[in-house]
Amino acid sequence: MTTTGPYDTQDISDAPDASGDPYAESRPTTEGRVYTVSGGDWDAFAAEAAEMAEGSLVVNMGPQHPSTHGVLRLILQLEGETVTDTRCGIGYLHTGIEKNLEFRTWTQGVTFVTRMDYLSPFFNETAYCLGVERLLGITDEVPERARLIRILMMELNRISSHLVCIATGGMEIGALTVMTIGFRERELVLDLFELITGLRLNHAYIRPGGVANDLPTDGIEKIRDFHTLMSKRVFDYIRLCNENPIFKGRLVDVGYLDLAGCMALGITGPVLRSTGLPWDLRKTEPYLGYDEFEFDVPTWDTCDAYGRFRIRLDEMVESLRIIQQVVDRLEEAGPGPVMVDDPKIAWPAQLSIGNDGQGNSRAHINKIMNESMEALIHHFKLVTEGFSVPAGQVYSAVESPRGELGVVMASDGGTRPYRVHYRDPSFTNLQAVGAMCAGAQVADVIAAVASLDPVMGGVDR
Repeated sequence: MTTTGPYDTQDISDAPDASGDPYAESRPTTEGRVYTVSGGDWDAFAAEAAEMAEGSLVVNMGPQHPSTHGVLRLILQLEGETVTDTRCGIGYLHTGIEKNLEFRTWTQGVTFVTRMDYLSPFFNETAYCLGVERLLGITDEVPERARLIRILMMELNRISSHLVCIATGGMEIGALTVMTIGFRERELVLDLFELITGLRLNHAYIRPGGVANDLPTDGIEKIRDFHTLMSKRVFDYIRLCNENPIFKGRLVDVGYLDLAGCMALGITGPVLRSTGLPWDLRKTEPYLGYDEFEFDVPTWDTCDAYGRFRIRLDEMVESLRIIQQVVDRLEEAGPGPVMVDDPKIAWPAQLSIGNDGQGNSRAHINKIMNESMEALIHHFKLVTEGFSVPAGQVYSAVESPRGELGVVMASDGGTRPYRVHYRDPSFTNLQAVGAMCAGAQVADVIAAVASLDPVMGGVDR
């Protein structure tokens, strides 16, 4: 037997020469198996496949597959319907963002990092900006209103990200109503993002020193309307799913990973908290003043996909609690600055929303152009060259919807980063796929991967 590709086998004892196929090699044989495979770690699998039992099979699931949450390739070793080994093939969405940051100014870097984990862009931006501000030594100089707006945007983003996880996870196990109502609510959050930042995705809204612009005049009113509506609709998921016997049948005891496994693999986020450990950086290592707000860290004790679903539901409720407190404080404090008061650092942008979308306000442009030649030169140098950051290295981390999102950044004293590297939780959490799926059925692999909620933009970067 031989193959003309990674999967197809044929008996070539009496077959013509296959050398005309540019993607295959062949040699005559009448016994055993001959595998012709290429790419990734197929060579290792080919060596193992020669020693397999007769009923074993190695198959690809993805990277073009509706249940792999993006271009994730799962290499499954099967015995019948039972998974005996699982490996992840990644890199199909690699965009070189971290390397590109070395050729852009510190502020321009925000437009790159927001595109990494595209379901939680505000967390990417915040982790990056917290690191830059620590290197600059201006952490305490960031205005209070900017700090509150950052928390507000991240908690709205946590809700939208969890909605995608629950919606797509429901779709993959046949719960289409969960998918439709999940994306219905997510659209409401994206409407708020567009109202505040001008964009639904890839915002580059959180900048070193603060945020790009203040909330619009009707921003708080719109957020309160969403809060009221979402506080009611989150219970639709609870009534629909929590005790649904079919839903529980697909998730309970699926994708099991206990605390010891999480600690050994560095797993964080809802996967870790489903083991009963209340590890959340907002509580354990507070940043941006999260310790000033009242909220709980939901945990579960089943170590399975069902527990991770319940945690994400509960976390949306807690995010709504935080949003309520932030909005109250913003309304009580009134208008104020949203960018650090240092013209050598503050990005010169005062945005306004017009008929053509959002951009620099006409009054701000006129001020730059007409105030003085020195003001115009300063604006030009700040935009084209950026600001210098003292030499040093820092690590900053935030609690993203998928776990600890950290960034290591180093400066050599110039206007561009020397090195920026992200610790993306999706990348780390994917290590658990093999342990979670060993001995499971093929159908359970779908639910197990969905419970990790991986986003390949963050994995591959």
